Amino acid sequence: MSALDAEEAITRAHREEWARVVASLTKRFGDLDIAEESAAEAFATAVERWPVDGVPPNPGAWLTTTANRRAIDRIRRESKRDDKQKEAQQMYDTEPPEPLGAIEDERLRLIFTCCHPALAMEARVALTLRMVGGLTVPEIARAFLVQESAMGRRITRAKDKIRAAKIPYRVPDAEDLPTRVSGVLAVLFLVFNEGYLATSPDADPIRHDLTTEAIRLTRLIRTLLPRDGEVAGLLALMLLTEARRAARVSTTGELVTLDEQDRGSWDAELITEGHELVRERIATGVAPGRYQLLAAINAVHTSVRDMRDTDWSQIVALYDQFARIDPSPIVALNRAIAVAELDGPEVALAIVDQLADSLINYHAFHAARADLLRRLGRSQDSRAAYDKAIELAGNTAETAYLTRRRDQLA
Repeated sequence: MSALDAEEAITRAHREEWARVVASLTKRFGDLDIAEESAAEAFATAVERWPVDGVPPNPGAWLTTTANRRAIDRIRRESKRDDKQKEAQQMYDTEPPEPLGAIEDERLRLIFTCCHPALAMEARVALTLRMVGGLTVPEIARAFLVQESAMGRRITRAKDKIRAAKIPYRVPDAEDLPTRVSGVLAVLFLVFNEGYLATSPDADPIRHDLTTEAIRLTRLIRTLLPRDGEVAGLLALMLLTEARRAARVSTTGELVTLDEQDRGSWDAELITEGHELVRERIATGVAPGRYQLLAAINAVHTSVRDMRDTDWSQIVALYDQFARIDPSPIVALNRAIAVAELDGPEVALAIVDQLADSLINYHAFHAARADLLRRLGRSQDSRAAYDKAIELAGNTAETAYLTRRRDQLA
């Protein structure tokens, strides 16, 4: 076997098996530190051994066995090894069964532990990317533009809180599952959004590494919870958004809005998969949640090859439905942008202006106002709105776009 073949096998195994190995060790030893470090050591051993010995027939089993041995060696070396060994063995041998209806997959237990509501959202994101996604601390630190040492402390504090608060390593009870799943999806959506449109001027405007990881983890959740409509909705939303990635930033680094994008460069395979998920959820007849509605809106946008053929009445109707479950100012703002295409900019501006108190520090509010004022010929007011949007925007591609639009005003 060539070194390249072994490297590809290790990369694939890391992508497919990391969460399973960490979850298995967490169940057995009851300690996230032991699970994480032993899994990392197992993969490091694979890097040394597989190019020489060949890739084992069952890479996941090999990695799990090797990681278990590393964990036991570590426990034996520690001063309190007797108590820890007893506790670990007791956990492994006598753990009570999950309540009826719980999903039996150790990866799902791990995800719910990392996304527990007792942890701050930033800690949930970091811990999920490390323990479930297998990203290294430096990779996570770079993704969120913080010092590596600070990210390391954040992850350590999260694990310490799980230990101190005795956060259970289990799937929530049936009555708690929907709420807890929504918390998991919120973490994944946050990761995706940071990749879709980075919030810092120091980052690349689009972070493909983050959007790819968010999609991969959402696919995992979809595999584990195939009947959950919001999981399917979030996956569809991510796929339909990611499909447009190649068309979203110009060669000069400027954001390209939906109406100006080259639709021929959209990823047809991702769009097809996203549309199938949306149709699957519609066919169930179950009232959709927020992610399913956002996916449906994106499905309308990606179902036509020309912006002029967009069914804006359907998009407004979907936003009306969305506003009933989430009557937030941001939803109202997005609905108003669609209304502008259906009923004209004057009607939409009246709606947008009513949101000023709530969204005064939100750059997209000022960007939307600027565009509507431009379309109404109110250049001076539009310029002022563009200035405010530029001041508040953090994404470099978005700032470049807004600056050009402002400078085009008469």
